Amino acid sequence: MARRSNLQRRDGTYYARVYIPTDLIDHFKTEDKKVSLRTKDEAAAKVRLNLELAKWDAIFDDIRSRRQITADDKAAATWQHYETVLDRDEAARRALPTEAQINAALKTAIADAEKAGLDAADPVAMLGASLEVRVLNAQKDYEAEARAVKLKTLRQHLASGETALIGDEVTGYVAGNKLLPNAADTKDIARRMMRAEIEGLERTLERDRGDYSGAPKDPIVKPAIGTARERAKPGETIMELFEVYARENPKAIATDTLNQARRDIGTFVDYVGSTFPVHRMDKKPVREWKALLMKYPVKATETKAFEGMKLAQIVKHNEKIGKPVLTPRTVNRYLSSLGAFCNWLVSHGYIDQNPTEGMSLAKEKKKTTIPFTTDQLNTLFASPLFTGCQSASEWRNIAKPGNVTIRDHRYWIPLIMLFSGARPGEIAQMAISDVRQEHGHWIMHITEEGEGDKSTKNEGSMRVVPVHRDLVKLGFLNYHAGMKKAGQARLFPLAERNARGQMIADWSREFSRYLIRLGMKTGRGLSLYSFRHGATDALRRAGFLDEQFGFILGHTKATMTGRYGILPQGMLEQRVELINAIKYPDLKIDHLF
Repeated sequence: MARRSNLQRRDGTYYARVYIPTDLIDHFKTEDKKVSLRTKDEAAAKVRLNLELAKWDAIFDDIRSRRQITADDKAAATWQHYETVLDRDEAARRALPTEAQINAALKTAIADAEKAGLDAADPVAMLGASLEVRVLNAQKDYEAEARAVKLKTLRQHLASGETALIGDEVTGYVAGNKLLPNAADTKDIARRMMRAEIEGLERTLERDRGDYSGAPKDPIVKPAIGTARERAKPGETIMELFEVYARENPKAIATDTLNQARRDIGTFVDYVGSTFPVHRMDKKPVREWKALLMKYPVKATETKAFEGMKLAQIVKHNEKIGKPVLTPRTVNRYLSSLGAFCNWLVSHGYIDQNPTEGMSLAKEKKKTTIPFTTDQLNTLFASPLFTGCQSASEWRNIAKPGNVTIRDHRYWIPLIMLFSGARPGEIAQMAISDVRQEHGHWIMHITEEGEGDKSTKNEGSMRVVPVHRDLVKLGFLNYHAGMKKAGQARLFPLAERNARGQMIADWSREFSRYLIRLGMKTGRGLSLYSFRHGATDALRRAGFLDEQFGFILGHTKATMTGRYGILPQGMLEQRVELINAIKYPDLKIDHLF
C-alpha cells in the first residue's frame, strides 16, 4: 500500500514531511520541513502524522493572521516598556513594609522570644527571632540594590549588543500584537526596550530620593503617537458589525447579494487585518484596497496558484504568472458592497462619513449584454442542447448532435426566460407550488416565501408572472405535472448553487461557453441574460412603455401581491395580456412544440 506523501521513513523511523504553503516559503526560508514522529510503527505514525499536520496548519494560520512590524510598533513597544518599568516599581513600593509594620513585627519578635525564655538583650539569642524583622527592614535596600545592578548590567549589554535580559518581554510584545518576527526588527525592538528600561530604572533611583519629576533623556523614549497597537473593541470588528448589518438588512437586500457583499468586504478585512478598528475606515485604507483590486486576478480564490495567499500576496504573485485581472465593473461592485455597509456605519455613528464616496472607477459606456437576434435564436434552438446531443453529462458533448434528449433546467430555463424575461436564478429555484392556477390562468410565483432556500434580488423582485401560451405549447405544464407526480418539491431539482451560494452560476458560465462552441459568441455580449434583454425589447415592440412592464421583470417596489402571489382577476388578466405580447418575428421553434 502506497504511503501518503507526507509520511516518510528513514532508518526505520517515520517522519512527517510538512509542505510549507507557497505564501509562507519566504517566512520559513524553505519549501518543507521534516519532523520525527518518534515511532517505527506505521499505524501509530499515521495517527501522529495527522496530529502533526494539524499542529502545523494552526501555525500557518497564526502566521497569516500576523502583520509586518512597523515603525509605529517599535515606538509603541519602547514607550509601553518604559511605563511598565515605572508601574512595576510603583507597585513594589506600595508593597514595601511601613515603619509601623516593622515596629509591630519587632514587638511580636520580642514577645515570642520572652515566651521562649530568651534574653531580649542578648543579640545572639535574638538572631533567629528577629530574622523576619531584619528582612522587612532591609527589603527597601535590597530592591534598590537589585535595580542598580540591573541598570549597570543593561548598560553593559546595550554597549555589547547582548539582548538576553529583555528577550521574554520582546517575545511577549510581538506575540501579543500579532506581529511577524524577523531578526533585524526583533533585535531593534529589543535594543529600544533596553533603552526604555534604562530610562525607567533611572527614574526609580530618582524616586529613591523622593524625586518624581524626572523625564526620559533618551530621545527615542517618548509617548507613541502612532496607531500600531490600536485594535477593535470586542464585538466591533468589521466583520462582527457586518453581521449586525446583515441581520438588520435595512435595504432588504437579497441573500445572494448579502453573501456576495460578505465576500467582497472580506477582501478588505484581509488587507487591513481582522482587528482593524472600524473608526479608522477612512479614505487611505480604502484607496489602497482599491489599488490592489485593480490588479487582483479573476477567480483568485479558486486558483491553485494562489492557494493560502492573502490579497496583497496574490497581487504580487500574479505579477509573475499574469492571470487576467478584475474589470472596472467588478472593482466597482466591491466598492459598492463596502459602500452600502459604510452607509449603515455612518447611520449608526461608527464613522463620520462614507470613505468609498467618489472612489468608483469610470463606467464602461458600451452595453455589455445584448439580446439575441432572431437568426441567433433559431441557431440556438436548433442546436443539440434542444434537439438531441451525444451526452448530457459533459458540455463538450452536449454541443455535438446525438440521440440524448435533455429536458431538465438546462432546456427549460432559456425558454422560460425567452417568454418571461425572468432572471435565471429566480426560475431555477422555483418550487412545484410556485407554478399554479389562479383565476383560470397558470402563473409562476417568483418569491422568497415557501419551501426551500430561495432568494430574490430584492423585495421588489417578488412577483407573479403568467405562463406564456407558447410555454404551454412547448410542454412546460406537462413537465410541471410530471415533476409533481414524481414527488419533487422543486421544479428543477438538479439546478444547484455553487460554493458561494449563487444559484446555477456554474451552469450560466457553461452556457456562455456553449454559445462559443456553436460559433455564436466571441467576446462579451451574449449570455443567459440576453434572453431577459430580448423579452424587454419584445414588450417595447408590442407598444408598451418601460414603466408599464417594469414590474413584470422585477423592477418595482415591494408589494404584498408580489410576496404572496395573490392578484385580483382583472389585474391578472392584464398581466396575461402583457406576457403574451412577448413575440419574436420569424422565430422557428415549431420543432420543439
